[in-house]
Amino acid sequence: MNFFEKLTGGSHIDDDDEFDLESPEENETLSKKDDWIEEETSDGELAMDVYQTPDEIIIKAMIAGVRPENLEVDITRDMVTVRGEREEKKQIDEEDYFYQELYWGGFSRTILLPQEIEPEEATAIEKHGLLEIHLPKIDRKKSTKLKVKSS
Repeated sequence: MNFFEKLTGGSHIDDDDEFDLESPEENETLSKKDDWIEEETSDGELAMDVYQTPDEIIIKAMIAGVRPENLEVDITRDMVTVRGEREEKKQIDEEDYFYQELYWGGFSRTILLPQEIEPEEATAIEKHGLLEIHLPKIDRKKSTKLKVKSS
């Protein structure tokens, strides 16, 4: 165990290590240890692309058929949640379908960001069914000179 693992209470898992069959909850936690993308399972799945440029993190998701008033984007410094609902206007009986692959109803997805961002400067644009969220990264090296005023 290295110093960081002692400090955080974490432990290192080698590829050769086997999971403990007696504790499935612990195994699930360990297997998802390095994942920074999480899904909420109560709603439908929203597929996303998440990537970075030198100055920002960008999230893209196909939301075709979702009205803007049925879409919600919540942003914190280290997490983004996109929720929405795709409504089907015409009701079709189950026995009349040959294939039913499109998802109708509520969906959500939470992304744990690999780096802190400036939530106040984030932007979201929807064009032709593609939602694009731009999240400016926090520049920890940036400094500002402050003028001292006399009172």
